[in-house]
Amino acid sequence: MTMKGRESGMPEEAYWASFFEPEVIIDRLLGTAVPGDVIEFGCGYGSFTVPTARRTTGRVIALDIEPEMVDCVRQKALAFDLPNIQADVRDFVAQGTGVDSESQAHAMIFNLLHLEHPVALLREAYRILQDGGALSVLHWRSDIPTPRGPSLAIRPTPEQCRRWMTGAGFHTIESVDLQDCCPFHFGLLARR
Repeated sequence: MTMKGRESGMPEEAYWASFFEPEVIIDRLLGTAVPGDVIEFGCGYGSFTVPTARRTTGRVIALDIEPEMVDCVRQKALAFDLPNIQADVRDFVAQGTGVDSESQAHAMIFNLLHLEHPVALLREAYRILQDGGALSVLHWRSDIPTPRGPSLAIRPTPEQCRRWMTGAGFHTIESVDLQDCCPFHFGLLARR
């Protein structure tokens, strides 16, 4: 059974790109250099995959349920000469990531915690992260109207995300200020 996220579906790429500054967001959530491998839950157009691949010493595993999105990321990896991007079609909600336990330095869950079982997704991120590994979360704000995103009714608040992250085992959860580069979203960073 395929577990496509409720109210998923990507807008046209240029419109999507107008909502945030990926380079700045990645600098704030992952830093300018990431030692080790990174996994991205739901890569979409690769808006965050490409800047992440430029900052890591390892590989970026970019997963998405949509073959068109994975093809797009693969084309960008070639165009930008980023052989450390591994883009795969994967229903990680239903099947998990298929990645070894404690193998990743960083996990990115962006715009996904409105899914029906957010804690299960966070537990999978926890499972695959190394001790001391980091999880970054980015999500549409629920306290203001936004030009895109899931309905306000199913968007989590930062406080809900913190509770879910704690419930999945994460600690040292901190807010990351993104207002100047990403006014429609909030960011959180946590450690395994």
